[in-house]
Amino acid sequence: MTTVLIIIVGIYILSGLRMLYQYERGVVFTLGKFQGVHEPGLMFIWPIIQTMRRVDMRIKTADIPRQEVITRDNIPVLAATVVYFKVIRPQDAIIEIEDYVYAVRQYTQAALRDVVGNHELDFVLSEREQIGGAIGEMVEAETGDWGVAIEAIKIQELELPAEMKRAMAKQAEAERERRAVIIASEGELTASVNLEKAATNLARADGALHLRTLQTIRDIAADPSEKIVLFLPSDIGAVASKFASGE
Repeated sequence: MTTVLIIIVGIYILSGLRMLYQYERGVVFTLGKFQGVHEPGLMFIWPIIQTMRRVDMRIKTADIPRQEVITRDNIPVLAATVVYFKVIRPQDAIIEIEDYVYAVRQYTQAALRDVVGNHELDFVLSEREQIGGAIGEMVEAETGDWGVAIEAIKIQELELPAEMKRAMAKQAEAERERRAVIIASEGELTASVNLEKAATNLARADGALHLRTLQTIRDIAADPSEKIVLFLPSDIGAVASKFASGE
């Protein structure tokens, strides 16, 4: 009889042993009432009288299903989002809400629609970080009572309607062509200024134009061709006029 009693007591004690890993906390209830939060390590609870709920304290990642949101300028956008969060108060995560992971997902979806709906498309596309930060602040204002902290919210993908993509592609192509025309015109203007300076300098120096002519003859001679080039003196017009007048 004594042996049987010892065995029963031993089984009872062993059934009350619990081990928590470093990333876990144990929320203990005694006869249904909150008793306390146990830290990692080996612990004992009284079976039948006490129960324990494990809470993972690590950062969790929740993918928000892709959904259609309408921007302030009435353009539909498909947005894919991910939220990073963690539990900071285990007792609130167990007592205050039934399923905090599901609740965070649902609240993030609603906040995404609200924040994107208050901004125009150009802002949403160019300021994803700011949009994610605004969503995080809105979500954390609610989840703080649940013992959950929002670490970050990232907008992974924004997909536009097909007609909007085509319009943006045409706009980008037109912008590239405009920049190319501006760059080419600026290059021509710079070249004309340099040519004007070069002509002025050649005109000022005696013999500079003839020297430039000889250099051009040398460059042509280095590349033989079937063309015949005639070099006429710069004052050929004046000579022809004198010859025609019989001087």
